[in-house]
Amino acid sequence: MTDGKRRRRSLAAAAAVLSGVLVLSACSDEDKGAGSSGSATPQSQAQVDEAAAQKTSKAKITISPKNGAQNASINNDAKVSVTEGKLTEVVMTSAEGEAVKGEIAADGLSWKPSGQLERATVYKIAATATDAEGLEAHENSSFTTVSKANSFIGNFTPEDGSTVGVGMPVSINFNKAITDKKAVQAGITVTSSSGQEIVGHWFDGTRLDFRPDDYWTEGSTVTLKLDLDGVEGADGVFGVQQKTVTFKIGRNQVSTVDVATKTMTVTQDGKTIKTIPISAGSPDNPTYNGQMVISEKFKETRMNGATVGFTDDDGKGEYDIKDVPHAMRLSTSGTFIHGNYWGPDSIFGSANTSHGCVGLNDVKGAGDPNQQAAWLYDHSIVGDVVIVKNSKDKTIAPSNGLNGWNMSWADWKAGSAA
Repeated sequence: MTDGKRRRRSLAAAAAVLSGVLVLSACSDEDKGAGSSGSATPQSQAQVDEAAAQKTSKAKITISPKNGAQNASINNDAKVSVTEGKLTEVVMTSAEGEAVKGEIAADGLSWKPSGQLERATVYKIAATATDAEGLEAHENSSFTTVSKANSFIGNFTPEDGSTVGVGMPVSINFNKAITDKKAVQAGITVTSSSGQEIVGHWFDGTRLDFRPDDYWTEGSTVTLKLDLDGVEGADGVFGVQQKTVTFKIGRNQVSTVDVATKTMTVTQDGKTIKTIPISAGSPDNPTYNGQMVISEKFKETRMNGATVGFTDDDGKGEYDIKDVPHAMRLSTSGTFIHGNYWGPDSIFGSANTSHGCVGLNDVKGAGDPNQQAAWLYDHSIVGDVVIVKNSKDKTIAPSNGLNGWNMSWADWKAGSAA
């Protein structure tokens, strides 16, 4: 072998040894934590793919209510949000598979249902989001909304958008007895553009009324906010309402009935606009005294004495008039101010003959606008005040109708749970 050949072989062998040292050095640096000391094996494509697949998305999805939640709100509990990513799909269904409409926000960070959910229903939510690298994250939740048995609502008056008289309280009647009155009252606010102080008063466990010290200021706007969603009104019984109601106060009309003189004086904004002869309750059935509020109006209605305790020996009503004209309710117990076509004209202004109502001259069929009862009906709105004085009966109970004005301001405030 020539010197040149030997030299080339020696160089090749040295290169091979050096190459092995470099490979071993690289592998040993990489495998220090693994305790490996042998020679390295190149990674296969399958191993590379597996390593990539094991990378997790940075997107973090949160679903409310939490999985397994009970008595969830039907209004705004359901929500999906994400951080470090964007929502790409949210599917919400009932247990029966019925899809619930919803919308992902424009920024991709949240989702919520488009409308109110059903009570006592199991819902499922499946959400998908991706992070900046396009890696997907998934989250699921199942929850049950509050049942009718475990929820309460408050039926309120007056209606949203209505115009009412200055005596109209905000009256809320709950469909279940409330034991935590403080919590429920804290979820209800009533304000007026007039700036009047407004206080709530509990008559019992199911009725809460709000009013100011004096009648509402004419022309003002009153706002009722019910923020009762999720409020526990009794043990295991939750509110479901989230609502804002506004109504306007009309002109200040007060009608004063003087039982002794058998006349009614109608004032608007403090000025007398009409005096009307009336016939109030008879000596045996006197009309309540006090401040009463018109709560309902009927152009014609039926009045049966048996429904309010006026019965004959045979158990039938002492009267049953199927078409009483121009009737306006003043109490829950059956006190009305209404037209009277069956009595002679001579009684109005001269004799008290009714079973406790206040009667005005009228015609059968309520078709004559020139009658006194028709005039009052046309000039009255729900919420107007009718004051009865000089009757031999007691003052009407504040809870009998919308008649809390018969309670002093101090006593009214004492009935607040706030």
